[in-house]
Amino acid sequence: MRLYIAEKPSMGAEIAKCLTGPIQRKDGYLITKDGVVTWAFGHILRQAEPDEYNAAYKKWNAADLPIIPTKWKMIIDESCKKQFGIIKNLIDKADEIIHAGDPDREGQLLIDEVLDYVHCQKPVKRILLNALDEESIKKANANLRENKDFLNLKKSALARARADWLIGMNLSRAYTLAARRAGKKEVLAIGRVKTPTLALVVRRERELQNFKPVDYFIIKAIFAHQNGEFITTWKPQDTQKGLDSENRLLDENIAKDLIAKFASKTEQGKIIAYQKAQKKEAQRLPFSLSTLQVLAGKRFGYEPQLVLDTAQKLYEKKLTTYPRSDCEYLPQSQFNDAKVIVHNLLNYQDEQLSSWAKKVDISIKSRAWNDKKITAHHAIIPTKIKANLNALSEVERNVYFLIAQAYIAQFYSVHIYDQTKITVMYMNENFTTSGRTVKQLGWKELYLQNANKNNLNNSEEANGKEEENSSLPLMKKNDVVDYVDGKYEKKSTKPPTRFTSATLLAGMKEIHKYVKDVEVKKKLKDIYGIGTEATRASIIEDLIKRGFLQTEGKKKYLIPTQTAYMLIDVLPDEMTYPDSTAIWEDYLHSLSEGEGSVEEFLQMQANFTKDLCIKANKTVLVGQNEYKCPRCKRGVLVKRNGKNGTFWGCSNFPTCRMTCNDVDGKPDLKAKTYVSSKYSNVNYSNFYDALNEVEKTTDSGIISAWDLVLQNKMNPSFNKVKKSAMPLEKQAKQGTKNVNSKYLCPHCKDGNLRRIHGKNGWFWACSNYPHCTATYDDNNGMPVI
Repeated sequence: MRLYIAEKPSMGAEIAKCLTGPIQRKDGYLITKDGVVTWAFGHILRQAEPDEYNAAYKKWNAADLPIIPTKWKMIIDESCKKQFGIIKNLIDKADEIIHAGDPDREGQLLIDEVLDYVHCQKPVKRILLNALDEESIKKANANLRENKDFLNLKKSALARARADWLIGMNLSRAYTLAARRAGKKEVLAIGRVKTPTLALVVRRERELQNFKPVDYFIIKAIFAHQNGEFITTWKPQDTQKGLDSENRLLDENIAKDLIAKFASKTEQGKIIAYQKAQKKEAQRLPFSLSTLQVLAGKRFGYEPQLVLDTAQKLYEKKLTTYPRSDCEYLPQSQFNDAKVIVHNLLNYQDEQLSSWAKKVDISIKSRAWNDKKITAHHAIIPTKIKANLNALSEVERNVYFLIAQAYIAQFYSVHIYDQTKITVMYMNENFTTSGRTVKQLGWKELYLQNANKNNLNNSEEANGKEEENSSLPLMKKNDVVDYVDGKYEKKSTKPPTRFTSATLLAGMKEIHKYVKDVEVKKKLKDIYGIGTEATRASIIEDLIKRGFLQTEGKKKYLIPTQTAYMLIDVLPDEMTYPDSTAIWEDYLHSLSEGEGSVEEFLQMQANFTKDLCIKANKTVLVGQNEYKCPRCKRGVLVKRNGKNGTFWGCSNFPTCRMTCNDVDGKPDLKAKTYVSSKYSNVNYSNFYDALNEVEKTTDSGIISAWDLVLQNKMNPSFNKVKKSAMPLEKQAKQGTKNVNSKYLCPHCKDGNLRRIHGKNGWFWACSNYPHCTATYDDNNGMPVI
């Protein structure tokens, strides 16, 4: 029996339709003459939670971190137990298995992990479905590949999943515990990709907050050539007075003087440089998911997740190809499909697509057709199934329009223009201008017609290149020109634009622009960014859902919350800058191509996690208008009401018992000395040492720390030990040997073990009690560790 295991039920149903019928429907699978088709529901296995490795991990404790599994566990998801049983039973009966997961890294893993879990030893082949129409499925089924050919893709996905677990589980716990020490209740979710993405938004917002516009002046001059007039821009020399570091003229008086000087017309100008070159701009590539999400966001204001969901619907309606693609190229084998696809678009009810389809040249083969650029999937394009505009929602129509538009562009000629650059010398000053003369509009025709309608300029469609489009008179080097007129204009530097979901997604894809290290920036220019095509939108959505980001205004700009600022401020650069994450993404990509090993990658992640857990343990999360505890430096001071009035105490109580007086709603930490009519002045520099001594001998409740110090200084009898509320301390008074400095507590790695005589004899306990409650048996005066 041949068994097909699809990634989801809808895919399983489409595969069954393309096999020899009749189809018998069973609970969780379909039977055909060509084999049985069953399906998963995405990941039906999940990674074990920390407490499923060790029940002690259910309680979050900094001393347990980092948690690094020696043997990784997978657990059957509770909601998928029934379907898992069906799949396992069918695998046991099968002679051959066809892996029908999505043609990407994640799709490879989620079927492979099931096969690994049941220790499947049977032959496994792979079907790659880039579209769900009948012809595509039958073609893929006739060209099955060995599943082992995709082992590296599985390794890459496995490495990513485990790395995300290590960093997410450990650092979320570590920094949430740091937040709790600071008296905060939030659970701080930290992710390998999520956190540096959040940091991009926080830094951009701070740039805006700190932005101070700079006024500067530009000078425009009109020159006359015998063949016509043209406008130029004055380019200051490096020695020009009144310039800033970016060569901008800041002094208006200098601008006025220059205009007056030029207006004297004591000499003619001369063209000292004239460059003209023919440029060709190849057809824009079809879409990967990211490029589709970015353009749909700019053109229609759609959120990335909405674009992904819509592309998925179009795929399931068999109108477009696989949506979660990171590829912008097409296989040569599909070139012959163009006739049918273009014909369908010609008869599609959209007037604009139809008019463009009439003008295509089906013989043109653009750079998009390149087998060397194809991996498991290709760019998103229309299928050979004819779309019915009236059967689509508005969002589906718009997303389909963009996909079809980019496909039609492949059958228009390249865009050709002459680029001209001119420099004029006049009164020992340089003036420059440039222009382009379009010789062949080509594929740009499809985008220029939409520019005004959709508020998009040509540069957005053409990889962000901005060119002047002014036409210039025919000239040559050394020609003479006359100054006609000039004026200066006041300009102001503009602040950076806030991120939207679409532009943030673009930032994740082009992450090299935001890395801190210059050398790393160069290395990462050609990599795939951070996150995957399928996860970037959900990462941004999760940041909003968890309260780290909010949307604002009609354009839904992303604004960080106070929690976001607090988290990014306290995290080390390794987590907030994308350098490390981007390099790891590059490593994961290399893994999918057979370079490197999962073990090496995970060891790097484990080492990284250990380092950051150590840093987290020394960290305090201080928000706006909060005060870090000056004694333990791990908590924040919290305003409290006691029987003697308002005071401030450390949020890290009882580990830290720092308290101080309240002065006008603020902790009294600024004064150098405490002055009282009752007591003499107390030197502030000795305050904490004195406080430490007092805290060793009293647990009488929190009162002003200054009062404790002063009482200690004024009344020596105050040093007498009072009855303790702590059982271990009470037992310690009954008999403790002073050998605790020899043994560091292995549980919290902070306190020292001390020997205590209890009801049942001697035992060892941590001096950090009650923060650490670890106890150990005694063996002849030594702790049994």
